[in-house]
Formats: sequence, structure tokens, C-alpha cells
Amino acid sequence: MIALLAPGQGSQTPGMLAPWLDDPAAEETLARWSDATGLDLRRLGTDAGADEIKDTAVTQPLVVASALLAATRLIDRIGTGLPAAAPAAGHSVGELAAAAVAEVLSPDAAVSLAAVRGREMAAACALAPTGMSAVLGGKPDEVLARLAELGLDPANRNGAGQVVAAGPESALAELAAAPPERARVIPLPVAGAFHTRFMAPAEDAMRAHAEGVTPADPVRPLLSNADGEVVTNGAEALRRLVAQVTKPVRWDACMARLRELGITAVIELPPAGTLVGLVKRELKGTVTLALKTPDDLDKAVDLITEHAGADT
Repeated sequence: MIALLAPGQGSQTPGMLAPWLDDPAAEETLARWSDATGLDLRRLGTDAGADEIKDTAVTQPLVVASALLAATRLIDRIGTGLPAAAPAAGHSVGELAAAAVAEVLSPDAAVSLAAVRGREMAAACALAPTGMSAVLGGKPDEVLARLAELGLDPANRNGAGQVVAAGPESALAELAAAPPERARVIPLPVAGAFHTRFMAPAEDAMRAHAEGVTPADPVRPLLSNADGEVVTNGAEALRRLVAQVTKPVRWDACMARLRELGITAVIELPPAGTLVGLVKRELKGTVTLALKTPDDLDKAVDLITEHAGADT
């Protein structure tokens, strides 16, 4: 069985939308999303430099737009060939794209929510000096105990020996000065402590915007970042997407669920690369494909055909 994965913030690269705009329909879609979000997504996704697109308010809708332009092309290419049992999962803001792939949200609603999410999280970052650091290696229990001791949150638990600590900059400095045994601490170039209590204002804004969104029940399994559970109700999926802003990302739980579901192959939507790397380390033997440009579509279709009904 195959799964579709959507990456989150940090996966963006300059010019990442350019390959997908060879299709007039994609140009029209992107123009509509630009009007809805108040962002020139075409320019940001084709001409803007790395510094401009790392702004949280820009990155999040841009990443979701990238994933959904590619998902639309892929699904159009395979028609009914994508099995209804194929799960969708996304990392952090990528879960909005996954929700659109599962048809809980329309693509328009997903990009609009991503724009609100990015804008409001950027605003929340300005309220206190916070940040995030990757903790690589160490014993998991000892890493979590050290974070708790310092008042830091395990904002991302990515599996494969990766935990991202988030919280006050002063506490992150203490963590770097005295890390857990056999662990490395790497500060991340982000604006603040995502997926923690510091994002509460952004969660409130997301909830208000979500009141105008009508979700549908998923047409294929949608995995939740909160715990890796398969969400079967549209209203519950939307509630979780809103709450996710202040909750840790449990990508480790999502990968464990993929294993339980018997996944034999995954396709990561653009801007692809990060999640297939985690899958390779955690779900050894799983076939992976990073869908980066339309040139990869034929390989994606072949992979779906080969693994559509495969069991482990």
C-alpha cells in the first residue's frame, strides 16, 4: 500500500513553484490563491530569494500551495488509480495539504488556512523571545527529561533520533551549554517556538477563521499529527488542525501508524525531500519517491500502480 506525504515549513526552496507552472490551469489556480491570501504566490514561488520565503507568513501558504499544485497534477494523471485506502499525512503545516488530499478541505480552503496560520504564528513569535533547537541523538527518555527540567517543550518528535525543543531563548541556550548525554543541539533558523503555548494567539485566530470552513469526512485515511491516529470525521479533523498550532508534532507516531497500516511505499509531495529521509531511516525497506517536478510524475504513477494493493 502507498501513502502520500506533505512536508512542512523548512522544506521550501527558491523557485520551487516554477516547474509546476507549465500548466495554464496551475497558473489560474495560483492567481486565485494569491487573491485569496493577499500574497503574490507566483512571484514568491518563482523569483523570490531564500531570505524572503523563510518568513513564516510567506512560507506556510507557499509550502501548502506547492504540495497541492503537484497533488492535483498527480491525481489527474492517475484518475481513479489512487486507492481509497491510501493514507495522507502531513508534517506540521503540511497537514493542511494532506487534509486537502483526503478531501476534508478544498485546496482553496487549505491554502487560505495556511495563510492565516502563517501570518498569525509570525505575529505570535514577536510577543516573546523564543526559538527552537534540534536535539539529535541521546536516549529519548533522557532528552525529554532534560527538556522538562528546562521548561522546554518537545515541539516535534520526528523519530529517527530527532526531537525539536522549543521555548524561551534563555532555556535553549542552557540546553546547548549542557545537552543530554550523547546528544547534539543545533539551533534552528525559525522565528519562535512553534507548536507550544507561545502560539496560543495564532490558535485563536485559526479557530475564528475555521468557523467559516465546512469540512467533509475524509475519502481516504488522514493521519493526525497529534498522535498518528486515523481521523474519520471532518469536523474532528478541522478541530485537530486548529489545535495543532500549540500541540507537539508527533511525526514518530505518524510513521508508526504507517507501519501498522502496511505501507510499502510513500510519495512525498513538493517541496519534497525531508520526509522521505525520515521514512528511510525509520521504516527501513519502504520504497520512497520525492516528487520534485513534473518530470517525476511518471515514476509516481508507476509506484502507485505497483503498490496500490501491496501488503507488507
